[in-house]
Amino acid sequence: MSGRGKRKDEDDHASDGDSEGHPPPKKASKRDSSDDSSDDITVCEISKNRRVSVRNWNGKVGVDIREFYVKDGKQMPGKKGISLTMDQWNVLRNHVEEIDKAVNEA
Repeated sequence: MSGRGKRKDEDDHASDGDSEGHPPPKKASKRDSSDDSSDDITVCEISKNRRVSVRNWNGKVGVDIREFYVKDGKQMPGKKGISLTMDQWNVLRNHVEEIDKAVNEA
């Protein structure tokens, strides 16, 4: 159910971006992060196909953890991932010690 909600939110964001009737250019700006570095800053690569980015989406800053795939020689964002609002990021960040403790006990 949460996966469907995220896809719907992503669709809602795309429809916000296509007020001019151009949803593909909105996706192109996400792909071409080097062209729009102020809107999408890659912080680190977790693995070959996963990365953490800080994004500015419609004036709201968020932390995006996402899988990428290669298409026509370019890395493209996949559907698998999560975008955290700053409030959600702060909650996660404030619980890192508890998460580490649980990982060590597992």
